[in-house]
This record gives sequence, C-alpha cells and structure tokens, in this order.
Amino acid sequence: MPTLDSSFRVPEAAVDDLFVARRSHRALSPEPLPRETIESLFEAARWAPSANNGQPWLFVYADDEPGLARLRSVVIERNRRWADRAPVLVLLFARRFKDGTREPIRTHAFDAGAAWMSLALQAERLGLSARAMGGIHLDATYEVAGVSRDEHEIMCAIAIGRRGNVSALPADLAQREIPSARRPLREIAIRIGG
Repeated sequence: MPTLDSSFRVPEAAVDDLFVARRSHRALSPEPLPRETIESLFEAARWAPSANNGQPWLFVYADDEPGLARLRSVVIERNRRWADRAPVLVLLFARRFKDGTREPIRTHAFDAGAAWMSLALQAERLGLSARAMGGIHLDATYEVAGVSRDEHEIMCAIAIGRRGNVSALPADLAQREIPSARRPLREIAIRIGG
C-alpha cells in the first residue's frame, strides 16, 4: 500500500478535524451495521439545510441480501468490484418540484448534496465510511427504487460500512486507497472588495 506523507492533508485554516479526517474509502467490511447506526446516518441527513426548508432529498437504502442484490444491479461493474462488499447501499434522489405543485425546486440537487454531506460526516463521526458514486445505471435506478422519474432526479449511490482491509481490494484499487489532496484555499475562495 502507498505511504502517506504526513503533510498531505493539512488544513490551511482552522477547521474541525472531522472535515480533514473524512474520506471516501473503497475498502469496506461486509460486517452488517446495526439498525440504530443506519438510522443515525439518516437522522443526520434529515437535519441538513435546504431552501425554504423543502427537504427535497429521498434516500432509498438496503441492508439485507435481497435489497442489496436489487441495489447492486444498478451499480456499474467498475464500482461493483468494491461496492459489493458494502453492508449498506443507498440511492439518493432529489425531488424536482415543491410539495403539491409543479413549481421546480431550483436548488434540489444542492439541497440533496447538503443532506449527503451530513450523512457522510455522521458516518465519519461513527467510525464508518460513506462513499458516494456516480457510476450507476441512471435509468435503472427509478424502477429498482420504485421512485418516479418525473418527480425525482437520481443524484448518486452511496456505499456505507466499516472500514475494511485494503488487501481485500483488487490490486489496482488498493493502490488508489490513499487520502486525496485538496486544491489550495486560494483557488476555491476568492475575496472581492476593498
């Protein structure tokens, strides 16, 4: 496994360690997660901010073999090489319209992203890993999840579990199982004014 330079993930400003520690692991243990742990993840997502408190996110998940088999069917083969070990798989959808109307929610994807980040941070807090993946068969997700394509937009799938042994991954993926760097702060936050 590659070694990590200790200066690789150093924040440029004061920030809670949780943000720097959070990573999207591929090496997951297939050990089942207790129901209360899973509910804790979605409870964290429930409290995410959203435009007009619309809460347009919808998480469809599986944590038993019949449900996992259904959700695995929408994950592309490249991601199944590691995601099949996850004891929890999730599809995240964003509701397109305000409740009871056909008025679009302009920020539906943004709001669903906030809910995803809340879930990911709660997973880190619990010593778990949550890895979002866009590599899914988009069209198939609606039927597998029983969700209306007209009312919702698929955002991603999420694999959740305890961190597993990197040696369980195929060699090419094990080589990539290292913390990622971030762009310098100056590239993502530009101050204007006097």
